[in-house]
Amino acid sequence: MPETSLLSQINPPHRLLMGPGPINADPRVLRAMSSQLVGQYDPAMTGYMNEVMALYREVFRTRNRWTLLVDGTSRAGIEAVLVSAIRPGDKVLVPVFGRFGHLLCEIARRCRAEVHTIEAPWGEVFTPDQIEDAIRRVKPRLLLTVQGDTSTTMLQPLEHLGEICRRHGVLFYTDATASLGGNVLDTDRWGLDAVSAGLQKCLGGPSGSSPVTLSEAMVSAIGARRRVEEGIRTDAHQDGDEEMIGSNYFDLGMIMDYWGPERLNHHTEATSMLFAARECARIMVEEGMDALIARHALHGRAMLNGIRGMGLEVFGDVNHKMNNVLGVVIPAGVHGEEVRRRLLEDFHIEIGTSFGPLAGKIWRIGTMGYNARKDCVLQTLTALEAVLNRQGFATVQGAAMQAAWDTYEG
Repeated sequence: MPETSLLSQINPPHRLLMGPGPINADPRVLRAMSSQLVGQYDPAMTGYMNEVMALYREVFRTRNRWTLLVDGTSRAGIEAVLVSAIRPGDKVLVPVFGRFGHLLCEIARRCRAEVHTIEAPWGEVFTPDQIEDAIRRVKPRLLLTVQGDTSTTMLQPLEHLGEICRRHGVLFYTDATASLGGNVLDTDRWGLDAVSAGLQKCLGGPSGSSPVTLSEAMVSAIGARRRVEEGIRTDAHQDGDEEMIGSNYFDLGMIMDYWGPERLNHHTEATSMLFAARECARIMVEEGMDALIARHALHGRAMLNGIRGMGLEVFGDVNHKMNNVLGVVIPAGVHGEEVRRRLLEDFHIEIGTSFGPLAGKIWRIGTMGYNARKDCVLQTLTALEAVLNRQGFATVQGAAMQAAWDTYEG
């Protein structure tokens, strides 16, 4: 008999996911995902698509008409924006302060952009003046930023960059995968032309759908490269004047045609993921975006104070850390991966390691989405202290918990 005949149903072990993402999905999102499928042009389905657009306008704090989903993980949203907006030879500027700035450079180069960077040490962010100076020097067509980079846990301030970009005629994009919902992001007020995100962090869902919002300026830039596929185009469809977008699947012009009134066929919408994305946004809007961000700030602060109460050092510029992810310096003499292994095997709690120059030097602990809760913070602190004590790292017993409790009761 083939070995596959011995396989049982999928039944994953229980885990409390307290790393930088993914996190445990909200049970309401999982229930929404289990709903039966409907046809992609069923009025119920197109109605849900319209509801998704309306809900994510509230999440992104925008009035942008073109606020929709790209099917795929958060990287699909990033790539869709970049491949649709960047023309071969365009200059782009990327302020790099962690791994995911490098990712924007990687994708932009594949779009045949002329990529220029400025770099900050990991654990720091940029001032608006630093970015404006680089814009004056480079004269890019696009500024590509990461709002929250989980590799360093830093949050880049964006609120002054839109005005800078407008003065210099630059399109302004940010990757908000790790930050949206846990930190303030105001698309319209900050002058953002495109934002992309993912479900698997502060939004409380699974990876697999990428919400995106596009300003009129960005829609115009994409429209200049518009093409409608043979077989569905009519004499009424007009092509843009510029070189067509180099990806079929990630062509935002065609995706807008699919989500728009014409419902031009582009792909079969990932129905279960659309249900998940809709429920994520519905829950967020029901809680209220200000309350949601305040919840992430509270639990992030409790984790920060608990870690410090344990005698551990926090990584990076705390004044610019994300609400929802904390970098913790691994103490000298402590085996970082052994701590993670014991947490996972003995307590069923997962925390993260890091990348590149921080590999093996910090843990990354998340408090986001469905797991931005008091019980999750207290369980993680208790387990981490027990494992560290087992490894011989001395702590003041109970100090971490008291610091967290004081945060909640203060």
